[in-house]
Formats: sequence, structure tokens, C-alpha cells
Amino acid sequence: MAAKAGDNPESLMTLATVFCLRNLRKTMCYQGFRNKVCLRSDIFLPSEICDKLVNTYMELVHTDSNFEPEENFFQLFSDPRSTRLTRVQLREDFVHDRDLEAIRKQDLIELHLTYCNNLSSRSLKTLTCFRETLVSLCLFGCSHIFYRRGGAPLACNEDTEDEEDESPASRQALETDFNFQGFNRLRLLNLGGLPDEVDAETLLKPLKSLTSLDLSNVTLEGTAFLCQWKDRLASLVLYNLDLSEELVSTVVQLVNLRHLDVSRESRRTPKFKMTRKILTVVVQRLVNLVSLDISGHMMQDNSTVPHFDEAMGRPSIEPCKSSIYPFQELKRPLQFLGLYDTSLCNVTHIPAYKVTGSKNEDQVLNAIEAYTEFRPELAHRAINQLFDIARIQHCSQLLRALQLVIAALKCHKYDKSIQVTGSAALFYLTNTEYRSDQSVRLRREVIQVVLNGMEQYQEVTVQRNCCLTLCNFSIPEELEFQYSRVNQLLLKILEPARQDESIQRIAVHLCNALVCQVDNHHKEAVGKMGFVKTMLNLIQKKLQDRMCDQVMEFSWSALWNITDETPDNCQMFLNCRGMSLFLECLQEFPDKQELHRNMLGLLGNVAEVKALRPQLLTPQFITVFSNLLDSKADGIEVSYNACGVLSHIMFDGPEVWSMDEPRRDTVMDKMWDAIQSWDVSSRRNINYRSFEPILRLLPQGISPVSQHWATWALYNLVSVYPSKYCPLLIKEGGISLLEKVLELDSSQPETKDMARPLFMHSQTHTHGPECSSLSGL
Repeated sequence: MAAKAGDNPESLMTLATVFCLRNLRKTMCYQGFRNKVCLRSDIFLPSEICDKLVNTYMELVHTDSNFEPEENFFQLFSDPRSTRLTRVQLREDFVHDRDLEAIRKQDLIELHLTYCNNLSSRSLKTLTCFRETLVSLCLFGCSHIFYRRGGAPLACNEDTEDEEDESPASRQALETDFNFQGFNRLRLLNLGGLPDEVDAETLLKPLKSLTSLDLSNVTLEGTAFLCQWKDRLASLVLYNLDLSEELVSTVVQLVNLRHLDVSRESRRTPKFKMTRKILTVVVQRLVNLVSLDISGHMMQDNSTVPHFDEAMGRPSIEPCKSSIYPFQELKRPLQFLGLYDTSLCNVTHIPAYKVTGSKNEDQVLNAIEAYTEFRPELAHRAINQLFDIARIQHCSQLLRALQLVIAALKCHKYDKSIQVTGSAALFYLTNTEYRSDQSVRLRREVIQVVLNGMEQYQEVTVQRNCCLTLCNFSIPEELEFQYSRVNQLLLKILEPARQDESIQRIAVHLCNALVCQVDNHHKEAVGKMGFVKTMLNLIQKKLQDRMCDQVMEFSWSALWNITDETPDNCQMFLNCRGMSLFLECLQEFPDKQELHRNMLGLLGNVAEVKALRPQLLTPQFITVFSNLLDSKADGIEVSYNACGVLSHIMFDGPEVWSMDEPRRDTVMDKMWDAIQSWDVSSRRNINYRSFEPILRLLPQGISPVSQHWATWALYNLVSVYPSKYCPLLIKEGGISLLEKVLELDSSQPETKDMARPLFMHSQTHTHGPECSSLSGL
């Protein structure tokens, strides 16, 4: 069998790391003072394990709502004698000054801090602790790290790290005492988003050995200072820096550059345009380039070969055939070429192995891959284009597309635009057309990021997209590993008094599907979350609006499912005015057959609970059930369910019948007449998981009509659906109970006439491979 997309198992290292992090106190730690975790004294962890623990911890905190963060987690790595950290990646607002201070004694080689807006200038002081070992440093999007918290001077108080003021750093108190003096080993530096008030040139001046520099979205007074690294710099990123003659003149002097990024967001108005001449000079002077990104630049028409002059044949990556004139100067094809949001991506011959653009699926996926981490504004647009490809055309790189969208949604959990477009793309990438190619693991990853989006955003579009995507999965089977969480999120969606109609309809449908065909303990757990009350509130609102729509019908259906063999949920239904709403719905919507069937099915579940039946035994309710025996709605279903409710009530005997009207005998006569009118070969709109509530009505003489209803039900189900219900009847001991019906003198002749062939047929097939129809017996 061919492997499905995303079917590779997790490594043992990953599985063990996640297990340890979820069970710190049972593995490598013990519970210390004030319930804080402490590393066991007999533990020593090398850098390979420590790095994995810290980086996986950050991923779990960021993407798994069920994961409980530890307040002093980073303190576990405070002592290099027992733990060794070398490569650490931290992101978002989960990271605080005290966390970096906790690991200040480690000899870090790589430290990547991304969008860590809770870091203040205290963390700059901590950075100096790593200056002798640090080779790679990223401070991308850490907008507050160059500001003092509350105006305090640059300091690192080792004795008060747990008592720091967590208020945001003041944007007025700029830290002026920090520079990179002493960071002699630093080679790779990312200062993307550096505040305008910070002078980049002064800050960078002490660094003599940089080989990679990212100054995305940084305001520079001048660019000549970059030449101090002209003999070393191999990678330079100047995303969203305005082009100028000085910048171009500086860049072409950096002759050892292998990667140059002068791309921009195309929606910014350029002051200086990229021309064919500039691009030609860049290609000619920077002979070592293997990667170039000029995305977002408006190129003049004379930069490309006219279509009729283009080289014949299939698209080629040979520079000599390039459809873009400046790239004909290349000595070899580029490994990467960024042409996103430019007209150049549409030409035929592009001399690069990997190209970003919008011409085709490959270019779009390359764009998502290249820009997700640091340029969500571009990734968002590329994902939107992937959405169109999946919706209108066909996605040929399904696994890659799904993995890229999942990565983007995880990386930018708090970016609404990414969540909207990503969740929309997932809807089309997980639909029936692609489903057979996807592994269980991959589909679970999709479910996780969808639930993350639902958790984070109450916004209508995100909620709708996420709910629709969940509809692409087999419910409840594929959602069972997140059963509690998905139910809580759906109930939260349904809480508002006036929710968006489409979301409400999808959410109720999902709720109904989730409580259908699941174990009773699942139903009981969901009931305790407020499921019953939420559904009844929806029904109440629809009654107020005098509207019987899908939401109304799905809500009753969901209540029918969640009360099946769960007495606690039946009790909740009664406690929350369920019977009053039942009567109001009957009166308001007398002709809604589907509604009546769902309501009577639910009341059948309530009637199966002996302790609750007295609450149904009132003149008003009995009269309603009795009248519904004559209903022809939905075939026999409404009449059948009404008779089922009354059968359980009758089974409690005449002594509990305390009312004068209607009389018990009169109601029983109506029940007999109703059962006699039903076609025993009727196909059913019902699904039994167990016959136990029916079977308990067989061996008794208290209510012959109840016994007859139960026998008719079994005969009908086994004869119409023998392969499904004959084994169930045998499994639950139905044969011996049918034999007792035949032996009882109180059993009516017509009841025995049905029980006899049913008994003989079931007994014949007790040891057979399958059951055939009862017809002809």
C-alpha cells in the first residue's frame, strides 16, 4: 500500500521530549517550594537534549492550549553543570526578561528571539552574558527590547528575577548604554524591525566579523557603513528599505554577497524604482550571488525579452535563454529568485531553480515557504492565491501545501489575516477531492491548528472557516482525540444571544454529529459542559423568532442524541424547561414533521429512565402523546416514538396512573390501534446502538401493549435490516426473552405471532455468519 501524504512517524526523540515536557514532575523534575518544578540532582542533560526541550516547550506553549506552561521552566537550565544549552529559539509574548536571565550562565551559540514584545532593556544586559560565545543572534520584531521598563536604568538584578515588573517597556525610555562591544564571535545578526530611534550604524559598529545581516524595516540615515563588512558579508537583507543611488552603490561593493534581498511590499509607494540598468549592475558586480530577492518592485517594460523573441521550447533555467535581460549576465542559474508581486514572474524563461511569484502553484508555494516567518503580510497574500488554486483548479503538491499552511497558522497564531486565509485554504485542501491522499497524522495536525484559530478568534470569518473545515472530517471518529476541546469551542460559539446565522447552523450541525454514535461517558462529559442548556437556549430563541429552521431541527436532534442512555442528560433536559419548549414547539409548528420526529425521539430517551417517568405522567403530556399516535408525520416515526414513550409509562403499572383523564385503558386502546396500522416492512429513520430499553419490556404481563410495541419494533428492525440488527438481538440476549414472551399466558396472540418467527429465525442464526431477512417466515 502506498504511503499517504504526511505519513512519516514522529522521531523517538520528539515523542520522548513531548512526553517529558507534559510530565516534568514524573520524569526529570520534582515539585519544590511554592509548587515550582526543580531539576532532580542526579540529572545531567547534554545540549542536544536541552535545546530540544526548550524549543519544543516553546512550540507547545504557542500551539497547544492543553499544555500547561511552568512559571519557572527556564530556571531548570540555570546551571551549566547539569544542563547545557547552545541553540535556543524563543518567540511571542510568552518570553520575559526573567526567562533570559535564568539561562544567562549558558554558553549560547545561537539565540533567536522573534516578536518577543515583553522583553525590555534588561534582556540587553543579559545578552552581554553570551557575548563571548554567541555566533547567531535574532532580535526580529522585539520592539521593546531597546527600551527601559518604567524608565529604569539598564540593570540585571540577579536576586529579584521573580519579582520583576511585567508592565510593557516604556517607548519613551530608550536604552542608550548598549552596544555590541565584545561580541567578537557574532557572525549572523537579524535586527528586523529595529525602532527608528535606535541608530543602527552606532549599534553595529563594534561588530567586525559579520557574515549575515538582516535590517528589514529598519530606517537608515545612510548605508555607506555597510562597506565595513565588504570582504565578509555573504548575506544581506534590506526588506522594505527604500532604494536609493547610495544604497545601490553600497550594495554592489559587497562583492562576496551570496544572498541579497532588496525586496519590498509592493503596496508601499516607491521613491526610487528598480531599473534594468540597476539590476544589470547588481548581477555583473555580485558574481557570487546564488540567491536574490527583488519582490515587490515595479520593473520597466524594457527589462524583459518581447514574447515573440523568447527562446523556443520548454521553460529553461539557462541564463543565456533568460526572458529577463539582466539575468542573461549570470554565469549559472540562481538557487533562489524572489519575484513575488512583480511582472517578471510571468515570463517563460527564469534562470533560477526556485522562484517566488504568483504565476503558478510552484511559485506560490515557494512564496509561502520563503516569507511565512518574517513577512506575514506577503505570506497572507500567497496563501490567498493558494486558496484560489485549491478552489478553482487543482493542487498538485498537496502535502507541501498543507504543511506550509499549517506552519503559517502555527507561526502566526495572533495574525488575523493569516488565520482567515489559512483556514479558508485548509477547507479546500482537506475536502473530499484530496482526502484519500492524507494520513491520519496530517489530518490531526489540521484539526489542531483549526481549533487553535477557533480558540483565538471570535471573529465571524475565522469561526466560519474553521467550522466548515471541521465538516470535512469524519465525525466523531477523526475528532475524538480532541473531543472535549472541540465541544467546548463549539458551545462557546453558540453562547452569544444573536450569533451569525451561518456559523450557528454549522456549529449546531457539528455538535449534533459529535454526540451521535459516541460512548455514554463522552455524552455525560459534554452534558456537564452545558450542552443541553445551550441547545435549549437556541430553541428558545428560535421560538421567540417564530422560526423553525435547520438550527431548530438540529438542536432537537442533538438533544435526542445526547440523551440516549444518559439519565443525567435527560434530567438536565427536564430541569431546563425542556418539556415546556416541547409543547410550545408543537403548538407553534404543527406541520414540521422532522421537528416532531426529533422531539419524540428525545422524549423516548427520557421515558426510558424510570426515575424520570413520573414527570411525564401528567394529563397534559399524556394527552399530547396520545394524540400523536395518530400522526402520519415522517412515515411511522412520530407515531412509533409517541407509542414508545407511552409503552415505558404503561410498563410502570396501573397503580402510578393517578389521573382521571385520559383513562389508562383508553390510551392503551389507541396504542394498539396505532401499532396495528403500521406497515411492518417500513424502512426506518432511526439508529439503535442497543436494544436494552426495548428488551426490558418483553418478559412482563403488566402492560401487554408495551410488550407488543417492543416485539413489533424488534420484528421490524430485524426483518428490514437483518445484517445489522440480528447480531445485536442475539448479542444482548434477545432470544431467551422472546422465548419467555411465547411462554407467558398474558402475551397476546398477535404478539406471539410476531415473537415466534423472530425467535426461530434468531435461534437458527445464532452460530451463523450473518442473518437473512425474516420475509417468508
